[in-house]
Amino acid sequence: MQILTKSNYILGLECPKYLWLKVNHPEKIKEPSVADKFRMEDGEKVGIEAKKLFPEGIDLSMHKYNENPKKTKEALKEKKPLFEAGFEFNNLFSRADILFPVDNEWDIVEVKASTKTKKVNIYDVAFQKYVYEGSGIKIRKCFILHLNKDYTKYANLNLEKLFEKEEITKEVNELIDKIPERINNIIQFLSQKEPPKAGLILEIPFSDGSHDCKTENCLELPENNVFCLYRCGKLGAELYEKGIKLIKDITEEIKLNAKQSIQRTCEKEGKVNVDKEKIKEFLDKLQYPLHYLDFETFNTAIPMFDGTRPYSQIPFQFSLHTVEKENGRLVHYEFLYNGKEDPRKDFITALNGSLGEKGTIIVYNQSFEINRMKELAVNFPEYKAWVENIPLRTVDLLDIFREFSYYNPKQQGSASIKKVLPALTGKTYKGMAISDGGTASVEFFNAHYTDTTQEKRKQVREDLLKYCGLDTEAEIMIIDKLRELVKEKLKLEVKSKND
Repeated sequence: MQILTKSNYILGLECPKYLWLKVNHPEKIKEPSVADKFRMEDGEKVGIEAKKLFPEGIDLSMHKYNENPKKTKEALKEKKPLFEAGFEFNNLFSRADILFPVDNEWDIVEVKASTKTKKVNIYDVAFQKYVYEGSGIKIRKCFILHLNKDYTKYANLNLEKLFEKEEITKEVNELIDKIPERINNIIQFLSQKEPPKAGLILEIPFSDGSHDCKTENCLELPENNVFCLYRCGKLGAELYEKGIKLIKDITEEIKLNAKQSIQRTCEKEGKVNVDKEKIKEFLDKLQYPLHYLDFETFNTAIPMFDGTRPYSQIPFQFSLHTVEKENGRLVHYEFLYNGKEDPRKDFITALNGSLGEKGTIIVYNQSFEINRMKELAVNFPEYKAWVENIPLRTVDLLDIFREFSYYNPKQQGSASIKKVLPALTGKTYKGMAISDGGTASVEFFNAHYTDTTQEKRKQVREDLLKYCGLDTEAEIMIIDKLRELVKEKLKLEVKSKND
């Protein structure tokens, strides 16, 4: 019988089909993205820092699976904190991040790179306790050791303040009784020749795990499927389970909200929704000079620079296209930090020197840019007055698409600029070496804060400049196209009246 590990147990609760595929057809499992891999590595760094809180600890992580339980049994006699202690029980296997001795008992301390305890973490630790006690280890209490979202780094890392320890013993004990039944269910479906259902509307015990059936090849989904409904929640899963896979097949008897109804109408009638008045209202807000702005950030679980917290967004690049007047010449400014220290001061200085004092600033997803600017003003107060004026000048191009003032079925329910640009203009991000913000963040970080060749670093910088530059070019193209649409609508209305 195959060994059931903790990670597979959790995955089996989230999505039976995905676990079945992982075990029986691993070739069908999608490769993790660049950003996914970075987050996993970042989580490992959190674990390394957490171990420093237990200086007498014995690290068993170097021992392979087949020898780890034996080494663990020997290390238990030392009565010291144990890292990655492994236990096997009834074909179940689990390693403990930290086992802490208390007299003749042990505490489980599970380290998480999140800033709070999630429900999925409790199921994780419950499986651990079940295996450890089945192996004869007496567990006293259970804890999650997660990052403190309010910790701000100054000078050296203060590990005592970086981490928060939260007891979850009561919550864990409430889950123990159902573990044998859940294990049996998982073992049973893993032995089947055909995969079980994907975890769409099953009684999933938690909703804050990392698996998503819609993006992990658990389902065969055509374009404009029911999961493309805007903020569909459980509705998409319920429709899919009823055999309704496409938005255009949703009958009128099924109630949808206003935005979802626009999607259904556009799909059924094969048309694009254009609310001329709303678009015109937005365009009328724009005052020259126009500044099309976008910037990129990276973040790490463990704060790197003074004045930052876990997962603080660190701006490192911007693209700015400015046009002084209607039909005026377009001027492009760009900044990409080129060092190994804190990029924020150089970033805000460069932006201050490029962004004029007047005119409308156009961004895509205003809350992100504005919040980053406010954070910069806190750390660099000499720019506070300038930053305070920026929100008054800023408009959010995302609003047009988030409010469905424009909707094209080619967007497949998304208001992302990556979907809107090709739907409106035919221009795409395909073929670019860097084509999304997550990859941009990781590539910048790796090129500037890890060992890399000069050749690789140079190529990454070229790719980053192209990517960020296209983001602001996309804003320009979208605004131009919206203007064309409004003019076309007006011409048609005038022609209709004359006829």
